[in-house]
Amino acid sequence: MLGGHERPFQVLTERTIYVFTDIYSSGYIYAVIIETLSALAEPNRLQIVELLRVGPRPVAEICVRVPLGQPQVSKHLRILRDAGLVQVQPRGQQRFYALRAAPLRELDEWLERFRNIWGARFDQLDQLLLEMKKGEIK
Repeated sequence: MLGGHERPFQVLTERTIYVFTDIYSSGYIYAVIIETLSALAEPNRLQIVELLRVGPRPVAEICVRVPLGQPQVSKHLRILRDAGLVQVQPRGQQRFYALRAAPLRELDEWLERFRNIWGARFDQLDQLLLEMKKGEIK
């Protein structure tokens, strides 16, 4: 309350989602990107994500394909789950892990801005190489 009146606006948090537009605050997007990249930076976790790209897999199958013991695989799966990259689906006695697309989609959207810059620079490089080939620039 300000001076006996309610606040005219809501203080935005890092996880604020604008309801009608699905626009996230930039702090939240950067937090998701950092968390996603941090989780994927470890080679074993990246290998697990690659395995799950094909579809959900039980923990036992992941353990067979990743050169780690079950406790280590479970630790990596927990980190991936905490980062929002995977979700667990209990099926009877087994726990299946599946990829979640949202963090990867957000990372892809963030990288798209850089692809546009890279594309423009590669176009400039192509032009320069063509001019050099023609002998216009030495």
